[in-house]
Amino acid sequence: MNTTLFDYELVNPDAGALIEALRAFGYHLETSIADIIDNSISAGAHNIWINPEWKGEFSTISIIDDGIGMSEEVLVNAMRAGSSNPLLERDPVDLGRFGLGLKTASFSQCRKLTVGSKPAKGKISVRCWDLDYVNKTGEWRLLNPGNNCFDGLFLTLEKIPSGTIVLWEKIDRITKGMDSKSRKHEDQFYYHLEVVKKHLSMVFHRYIEKSNTLKIFINKNPLKPWDPFLKTNEATQELPTTPITFYGQKILVTPYILPHRSKLDDKTYEIAGDPGGWTERQGFYVYRNKRLIVPGDWLGLGFRKEQHTKLARILVDIPNSLDGEWKIDVKKSSARPPALIREDFKKIASLTLERAIAVYRHRGKVVDNETDDIFAYPWLTKVHHGFYHYSINRDHPIVSDILQAYGDERKKVEAMFRLIEETVPVPLIILNESQNPDKIKQPFEDTPTTELQAVMSEVFDSMMNTGVSIDDAKNRLSHMKPFSDYPKFVNEFIHIKEQDVKNE
Repeated sequence: MNTTLFDYELVNPDAGALIEALRAFGYHLETSIADIIDNSISAGAHNIWINPEWKGEFSTISIIDDGIGMSEEVLVNAMRAGSSNPLLERDPVDLGRFGLGLKTASFSQCRKLTVGSKPAKGKISVRCWDLDYVNKTGEWRLLNPGNNCFDGLFLTLEKIPSGTIVLWEKIDRITKGMDSKSRKHEDQFYYHLEVVKKHLSMVFHRYIEKSNTLKIFINKNPLKPWDPFLKTNEATQELPTTPITFYGQKILVTPYILPHRSKLDDKTYEIAGDPGGWTERQGFYVYRNKRLIVPGDWLGLGFRKEQHTKLARILVDIPNSLDGEWKIDVKKSSARPPALIREDFKKIASLTLERAIAVYRHRGKVVDNETDDIFAYPWLTKVHHGFYHYSINRDHPIVSDILQAYGDERKKVEAMFRLIEETVPVPLIILNESQNPDKIKQPFEDTPTTELQAVMSEVFDSMMNTGVSIDDAKNRLSHMKPFSDYPKFVNEFIHIKEQDVKNE
């Protein structure tokens, strides 16, 4: 169809209506500021300063960077809504996509956006969007304040070789109706900044971790990175990286199993779960150019966030060339894997969850999946007509030894075992585990060593009574619960027994 033969009308959007609609993209203060920082990083900034100034309803927030800056022509285009086409090929390190971030992020929080910039060996240029003025005129009038805007803030650009300043005024989303003399209102204002601080520490942690790459300051205080994978903790398990090729582009997936609560001090445990908490923070962490897009989510793959899976966190690195396929939105706050590779991600998630559940249930012990000895567990789990039932393992060495020792009185021992099995307080255990999962004692925790050794000795003697060799007994003890949690004591105990055998 040849559309050049058609008549047409130019239907330009109503400036006031559209600019107000751009405010409704669903940004929060922290995601808005993160979007501004994306621009600073793309501009090669090494330092970014976020400066809130409390003045009640007239409070302001400024974001200053020492990036390459912009000429007047580039600045004017950057202030245009839709300044870049998302279909065009971009620089691999570019963190933007739609050419809307600066405007939508800013408009979502403030009614007056002023941007000043200076390129190396260039002059300072300033432009301003005032939404009230646009509504009044009904036109896309980008204001040029000229010398009227060269106050103390924008003169800051003269002190650095190049850079950009973003100033938010009339930040009605968080300060509307606030009184500058109200301590309560001031606390609310700075509470929002605390949320911003935690969010930025998480989103840009891979940049901040390398001190020569990026430093972010809030009120002159440097931001510390929040590493979701606790990579510096020796108890963290990093599983092998899986490369997935999609449309000729490489996606890297690296699962991590975080340490059990028993392996962490209180401060580390609290920090690792914040913001959001441990259960909420599990899942895939999707990064685009080292910038975090999704902070812990199972990406619609059918997995649920459960208490017993909370140690599973999976790092995903994708290039910005796959934004469309991953459905990266304007806010850079959501993503979904393409249909063709969903099964790959499901498989990785399933394997990671298996390991995470095992570590959680074994209280931090690295699980040996090759051990499946019926003698290893005092309790057995059985399923009958779809219902779980827990029974004492009659083949466990010490249980078997007791049953044989009682002979004619075996029926009484069996009756005692059945009574114990039928009255296991499963509902209470589940309730305590869900409400206070980190307060369940480990077997023989805080128990004198002599008691542990006494029990171990009885189990060992029971195995020897059945004709098991000392080597087999040693192997079984090292894998038997709960002795497998105390390998040092097992080795010392076996060493003593070996010496006793030699001296006989």
